[in-house]
Amino acid sequence: MVACERQLLGLALACIAFMGSIISCALPTWRIMTAFKDVKMLMCIAEGLWKRCAILPTGEMHCMGYEYIPLPADMKAARALVIIAIIIEVLGILLGVAGRNFMNFVPDEWQRSKMALTSGIAFLIAGFFVLIPVSWTTNTINDHFHPTQSTYGPDHGVLKKMELGAALYIGWFTTVLLFLGGGLVCSSFFCRNGTDSFLEIRKRFYESFHLKFVSGMSRLTKYKIRLKWIEIFTI
Repeated sequence: MVACERQLLGLALACIAFMGSIISCALPTWRIMTAFKDVKMLMCIAEGLWKRCAILPTGEMHCMGYEYIPLPADMKAARALVIIAIIIEVLGILLGVAGRNFMNFVPDEWQRSKMALTSGIAFLIAGFFVLIPVSWTTNTINDHFHPTQSTYGPDHGVLKKMELGAALYIGWFTTVLLFLGGGLVCSSFFCRNGTDSFLEIRKRFYESFHLKFVSGMSRLTKYKIRLKWIEIFTI
């Protein structure tokens, strides 16, 4: 597979991951707690990033936003991370589209290659921002995976069990797509004129870095000389 095709495939995977991020963020099924008594379901509570829903045995569902009930701290952090991931994905997609060879937004091929690399890095960063809340919530649920039973009070004999929701599975799938898409888009950075030219790209990177380094050192040297002259004249 040539590098330009890798870029297109990676961008397509990232677009699918972007849709998955939105769906995972919107679904109220990050974690599900089910209450049983005598092998009969009493109620199912589904928690999401934006609302909490109660599902009765009759199938009736009642949802309430977190403006009326307190938002758990872990859900608050997860919501912030997922929103940041979605914003980064949007920026990555825009950079990826603008960096495509058939687009005329940026005429310079070298600039398009750098935009493609930035796009791939953005997808990888977004993947970590999705991975953190999904892993965190999954670990929390696994810690409370075993059913617990109340031995006293109004909930006596009620068995409660916490399970993974559909939004978490979508989040895992989204994370994989973001890492795959980001890796493919980054690898397409080594495409010039339809061929892989790692040495040429590396040479241009080295020249660019060398010029910036020399320029920075030159400014630092001039600054030190000025300080030295100031010290001499102030003695």
